[in-house]
Amino acid sequence: MPHIEPKDQTLKTLEGLHLWHAPMSSCSQRVRLVLAETGRDWESHPVDLEKDEHATPEYQAIHPKGLVPAFVDNGDLIIESIDIIQHVAGEGSALAATDAPELLQLADAAQVDLKLLTFEFLFRAAPPPSAEAAEAFQRNHGNDWLKQFRRDFAAGFDRDRLDQAVTRTDDGFRHLDALLSDGRPFLAGDSFSLADIAWMPNVHRFALMGWPFERTPHLADWFERVKARDSYRTALLDWQNEHAAGAFAAYTGKRRAEGSDIRAYGSLNS
Repeated sequence: MPHIEPKDQTLKTLEGLHLWHAPMSSCSQRVRLVLAETGRDWESHPVDLEKDEHATPEYQAIHPKGLVPAFVDNGDLIIESIDIIQHVAGEGSALAATDAPELLQLADAAQVDLKLLTFEFLFRAAPPPSAEAAEAFQRNHGNDWLKQFRRDFAAGFDRDRLDQAVTRTDDGFRHLDALLSDGRPFLAGDSFSLADIAWMPNVHRFALMGWPFERTPHLADWFERVKARDSYRTALLDWQNEHAAGAFAAYTGKRRAEGSDIRAYGSLNS
């Protein structure tokens, strides 16, 4: 398991489980899900992304890429969500018993498109940051990819970039739907596993965008099953800002009425 040498050496003195996370971060949601499913006690360290707390020197000394989540287990730092959920579940656990590595890899690869489409179809509902805040982020954050992403978002994403991301997402969901079409209740087989944990936040996020899950009925049924788990409520819904959720719903409805919602892009627009 890839442990990271922290710049902030005080992390090595921490006892127990510590999670730096954000409520709406899908990667953070994965980790909260596995913690809920395993019943582990953990200490919460919320990171306010709206206030750009991930651009502070203090946080970048914890996570060298300035992203969430970051996880410490008795002084050992892990920063990739897939690595974290595998670590928390443990080898040989019930969650890992039916683990399908390719499904974890697909979920991890889907994050770039998830981020792009989240910013376009949900986060544009919020007012843009002030010029001063935008300049401060570019000055203070050390992640060049993230800084370029912020600049692209401010300028407006290219239509082709959005089309391709929607089509790749549609392909991914159709793949999951095909797996579930054999009657299995969960993504990797008969038992709930890390594969389900890895994908739950993604499907939840696209549901907020108004994704047409009627295209993938087996995946839609799977989502109804996993939503019934206590962990879905405690790890996702209990951390969801209801005001923000309402704003997302209103924004999605507005774009739907204008014909510019996610259904108007890529393979969904055919």
